Amino acid sequence: MGQYDALFSRGKKRLSELKKLNAVKSTPLMQRLESQGISRREFMTWSAQVTAMLSLPLSFSPLVAEAAEVADRVPLIWLHMAECTGCSESLIRCDTPSIDSVLFDHISVEYHETLMAAAGWQAEENLEHALEAYKGGYVLAVEGAIPTADNGHYLTVGCKGHTGTEIIHHAAEGAAAIVSVGTCAAFGGVQAAAPNPTEAKGVDQVVHKPVVNLGGCPPSEKNIVGTLMYFVMFGKLPPMDMYGRPKWAYGARVHDNCERRGRFDAGEFVEQFGDEGAKQGYCLYKVGCKGPYTYNNCPTERFNHHTSWPVLAGHGCIGCSEPNFWDAMADFEKPLGRRDIHSLDKTADFIGTAILGLSVVGLGAHAVAGVFAKDVEDK
Repeated sequence: MGQYDALFSRGKKRLSELKKLNAVKSTPLMQRLESQGISRREFMTWSAQVTAMLSLPLSFSPLVAEAAEVADRVPLIWLHMAECTGCSESLIRCDTPSIDSVLFDHISVEYHETLMAAAGWQAEENLEHALEAYKGGYVLAVEGAIPTADNGHYLTVGCKGHTGTEIIHHAAEGAAAIVSVGTCAAFGGVQAAAPNPTEAKGVDQVVHKPVVNLGGCPPSEKNIVGTLMYFVMFGKLPPMDMYGRPKWAYGARVHDNCERRGRFDAGEFVEQFGDEGAKQGYCLYKVGCKGPYTYNNCPTERFNHHTSWPVLAGHGCIGCSEPNFWDAMADFEKPLGRRDIHSLDKTADFIGTAILGLSVVGLGAHAVAGVFAKDVEDK
């Protein structure tokens, strides 16, 4: 518990310093929530849920609530590069207000091309003012890959014709934290798919500062808000995996928490879309689901107010939160084993025909079973 005690103390000190700053928003967060029909009880429930999502002890829940209330003291500059704006849509496109969307409205968003009314020279001026006025203290969120071929001229932005590489270097220089929102910003995404003529890259391959990568096409709004809340609370980026993704969000395989996992273990697979297995909710591995190779919290957090996610809706995971997913995970309707003779694919066939009654738990066990599957196939 010593580690958590030190983290809690850091959070209390950080929030105490933020409270000394002038509030940017004239309306306190709780008034904003109440105006949208969201009660204090619901807000505290949300705080507890975010605490659990961030893999923190429940005692941190009041700290999360405090951080949300002073989130407007941390300026946010959101840049659009080579992308489709789907990541912003993931956060703001909802039919009814949620605490996440209201909180994003409460944060001091100093620049966001999709949300702001300014355009042209005025927009350019707003960005330059924000970068200078909040230098060293703002969070830089980047949506989209950075084309680097031909000195970055495949992406020129604004009336001054600055390239994406120029803008990202300038903005990153004064950032207190950098967040790559979505797979395009994190790893290059579809823009970096072979043959990648624009030499599109993830932000962390272009700048020389720590970057937290929120993989996903798009990432869950929970992952965006949760990462921002972590920085507001502690003034630092969360613990990350080998690809720079926050462990609290990308620490488990999609396969591990999938509601169809039991079907995989039982050897019950959809053989083709629309068959009886599909109607019964069988595992989608044989029709291309990449859940066993993908790290994300989609099954637990879902999308659209926790309504659904692709696998629950009937299509396999395409591995969109993984580096180079557009090339590495294709074809999206075929298992990887059909291309590379992957052991897991052989295991799927084996479980479905030879040992249907055997309960096999964990991918490690499945991989071992794949060795025996090869023997069966060879006979």
